[in-house]
Amino acid sequence: MHRFLSIVISACLAAAAPLSIQPLPVAEPLILKEEETPAPDPLELSAPSVLLMEASTGTVVYEKDAHTRRPPASITKIMTLLLIFDALEEKKISLEDTVTVSEHAAGMGGSQVYLEPGETQTVDTMIKCISIASANDACTAMAEAICGSESEFVNQMNQRAKGLGMENTNFVNCCGLDVDGHETTAYDIALMSRELITKYPQIHDYCTVWMDTITHVTKRGSEEFGLTNTNKLIRQYQYATGLKTGSTDLAKFCVSATAKRDDMELIAVVMAAPDPKIRFKDAEALLNYGFGKCQVYEDANQDALPSLPVEQGCEKLVSIRYQGPFRYLDITGQDLSSVTKELQLPESVTAPIQEGAAAGKAVYKLNGTEVGSVDILYESSVEKAGFQDYFMEALGAFLL
Repeated sequence: MHRFLSIVISACLAAAAPLSIQPLPVAEPLILKEEETPAPDPLELSAPSVLLMEASTGTVVYEKDAHTRRPPASITKIMTLLLIFDALEEKKISLEDTVTVSEHAAGMGGSQVYLEPGETQTVDTMIKCISIASANDACTAMAEAICGSESEFVNQMNQRAKGLGMENTNFVNCCGLDVDGHETTAYDIALMSRELITKYPQIHDYCTVWMDTITHVTKRGSEEFGLTNTNKLIRQYQYATGLKTGSTDLAKFCVSATAKRDDMELIAVVMAAPDPKIRFKDAEALLNYGFGKCQVYEDANQDALPSLPVEQGCEKLVSIRYQGPFRYLDITGQDLSSVTKELQLPESVTAPIQEGAAAGKAVYKLNGTEVGSVDILYESSVEKAGFQDYFMEALGAFLL
């Protein structure tokens, strides 16, 4: 009994003892992060859509709202000129061919050189009129001469655009007059500009002309007509090489301006600028920015490559070549003298081998990071060896 009471009293005393309270874990102080502020725009441009591209690599150096569809006005004529030069390359036409102006072409309105129905001009003169004076009548006359009708020519324009990856472009006419659905983007304009100047650099012979004349020969007789370049950068900017301006009520003021300094060529596209001066000011600012920021590493790839041993083939060796030169555009200011080239080639190859197929590649690295590559191609085909080839080889070895 006494033992039982002792246990009960001990339990009561324990219950009355003060509790041992463990401290609650202290939360880390909440630090509110400042909102990340976007990097300041290095350029203060007025036009709503702009893009700067390096021509040889197609690298976009700067862009602002470059994928919004807008009316392009006479920048449309870049694609028209591209198709004209395609036709010249394919020998569908020649510069000396004469083109007869139709009623439809003569009545285009807008910027023109006042060609008359039935008047004839050479292809060379028509290109001058388009490149220098942005002539709608000359554009339409050339479209009809190449494709038979403007509508078929426009179909070809849209096909060519699709092939260049111009995903946000739709052409309705060949000269750029305002019409529903005729639209493109600053990025797409850069794509077709790049194609024109890199594939047909002779376009610069036309679009860098400041003033010229043509001769109209009509029922009234012979009459000279002056052409003045619509691209004021040709005179204002020392590196300017072209390319095309445009302006309408809907498109406002546009330009695709090309310029070359040393071995670097840039394309500056400006769309929907509020006035012509701002159009050229923005283009010049883009070009200056690019020339100041960009540097190009180039390897002509003219060093000799080793022939590769061929197994099971009619030939023992196959020669190889680079697909072409390598160019890399840097806009970060890195030391390009540290670029390295590594040939990735197999020790041997097995027949059959197809000429032009890839044998390997040359890989370029900057500070250990790959920045690009060029394919290395077989220079000839090698057939798989048959019984007769092995027999002749064995016979030759026996006789030796």
